[in-house]
Amino acid sequence: MIYRKNFRACLKIAADNEKIEEALIKDREIVKNAIEQQQCLTIALYYYENMLFLYTEGIDKEVVPEHLFPNLSAYLELWPERSGKIPWVGMFTIYYHDIPTEKSYWQREEKKKRRGRIAYLKEDKLFSYTYYHKAIVDEGLLEGDRYQFIALHEDILFSYFEEPKLFTHIKKEKKEQSKVIDDWLAVDPESHFDHTLSGKENFLLLPELFSLGAEDCL
Repeated sequence: MIYRKNFRACLKIAADNEKIEEALIKDREIVKNAIEQQQCLTIALYYYENMLFLYTEGIDKEVVPEHLFPNLSAYLELWPERSGKIPWVGMFTIYYHDIPTEKSYWQREEKKKRRGRIAYLKEDKLFSYTYYHKAIVDEGLLEGDRYQFIALHEDILFSYFEEPKLFTHIKKEKKEQSKVIDDWLAVDPESHFDHTLSGKENFLLLPELFSLGAEDCL
C-alpha cells in the first residue's frame, strides 16, 4: 500500500544557506537508501522564501520527515501542535484523481518532471474551496493527473503533480461526466484565490530543493 502525505516546514531566519546545502547532501543519501530499501517511492521538496513544502509516498506506512531529513530538520522552526512542537507539520489532504494501492500499480513507467506549487485562499472562501474539492473527489469522475495531490494548512494550498501528466479518474469503470465540477465552476473558482502571491495565476510554481524517486535509483 502507498501512503501519500504533504508536509510544511519553515526554515529558521538565521539558517546559513551553505549549511543547509550540506545538510541536504547528507539527507539525500538517507532518502536514497530508504527508497532502495523500499520504504518510500517518491520524495520531493520545494521552497518559497523560508517556507518548505514536502510531498511523500511511503510504502506500507506514512513517511516521517524527521527520519528522512534529520540534518535539514535541525534548521527548521518548531510548530506548536497538540502533540507538542514539531519541525514538519502534516497538511490536510483535500484533492486527488487516483488512489494508490500496490507499488506495482503506482510506480512510474518513465522518468517525469515533479512539480510543486502553492496558492493562498481567501479566508472567507477557504471552506467553500474545501467543500467542492472534497465533493469532486467523493464523486470520483473528474479526470486529471494520476499523481496530483493537493493539501491544505492554514490558508495555504500545496499542490504536487507530474509532467507529462497521466490522465485518469478515481472511478475508472464509470464513463459519465462529472456533475460536481459544474457546481464548482458556478461559484466562481477565481474568487477563492488570493492573487497577491501568484499574480494572475491561481497557483505559483515553486523551485525544487530536492527530488528523488524509485525510477531515479534504478
